[in-house]
Amino acid sequence: MASEAEPAAVPGASMEAMLAALRAIAEPSRLRLLILCARGELTVSELAQILGQSQPRVSRHLKLLCEAGLLDRFREGSWVFYRLSGGSAASALARHLVAACGEADETVVLDLQRLAAIKRQRAELAAAYFSENAAHWHRIRSLYIDEREVEAALLEIIAAEAPRDLLDIGTGTGRMLEVLGPRVGHALGLDQSREMLSVARVNLERAGLGNGIVRLGDMYQLPLADASFDAVVIHQVLHYADRPAAAIAEAARVLRPGGALVLVDFAPHALEFLREEHAHRRLGFADAEIAEWCRAAGLELAPPRHLPGDPLTVVIWTAYREAAGDRRYPAALPEAAAFTERVLG
Repeated sequence: MASEAEPAAVPGASMEAMLAALRAIAEPSRLRLLILCARGELTVSELAQILGQSQPRVSRHLKLLCEAGLLDRFREGSWVFYRLSGGSAASALARHLVAACGEADETVVLDLQRLAAIKRQRAELAAAYFSENAAHWHRIRSLYIDEREVEAALLEIIAAEAPRDLLDIGTGTGRMLEVLGPRVGHALGLDQSREMLSVARVNLERAGLGNGIVRLGDMYQLPLADASFDAVVIHQVLHYADRPAAAIAEAARVLRPGGALVLVDFAPHALEFLREEHAHRRLGFADAEIAEWCRAAGLELAPPRHLPGDPLTVVIWTAYREAAGDRRYPAALPEAAAFTERVLG
């Protein structure tokens, strides 16, 4: 796996592709759009509001920029977001031009002031949503070990793996991306709640995490290609799942050979109020249960790490997608030998 220090390779482009990119940029409104999208993910309506132009007109400009490989477009329900593209020669050119423009131009200054107002509004909405739900989360957190100790353990695991691409399933407020993002090349968070994604975007922007993005996604049907991540994290999500084994299998599908799946959840407990008041479908998980699901998904489970609290114990399970000729934990579980014989012959 690549370390954070390794530079990302940028493929070259043909002369025609570069000229097409230059032609796409060579228009005042499109250059303004490029400058704005370099500062975060924005919707068509937000961009139209900043530029003071109609949405159809702005959409036409955005279409040209996307076709030239300068912007990425993605849909989230009925909303469509735009972001400066990354990893191509055209996008590298765009970043140089954006940096060269600076903030001396009066039009650019006004655009950025309007962008700042939109971001403030986002932050206020996110804060309101968080304040409405924070009391519930704080009550649950008071029942187990300090979250900072959990995060420290996760950092230790991720630092040892040094993944290039990390996926956080059920990202919520984006906290795992904030904590782990600085240790990886690229970080993606998925969640089914648009409200939580709004909170996460504000938090990532406040943290200055330029390599982290969030998207709408279902943990049972990840909108991702096979073997596309070096590490996957599922932090305090499985107890909400009605099909935790299916969620683990889907996470395993997107792991590259040698990649790590890190699961964080509670050991078995008897706090029924978490089910009645906080929609927990499962009151914790036994190590053997997690081991069975990981084996079924083709993963090799390392010895789990237990972090006792009062009354809840947090457990961190780390499982690996085996690379050719590599067995990290041949005796991690009593059933490991039988599993190897049955599956690998």
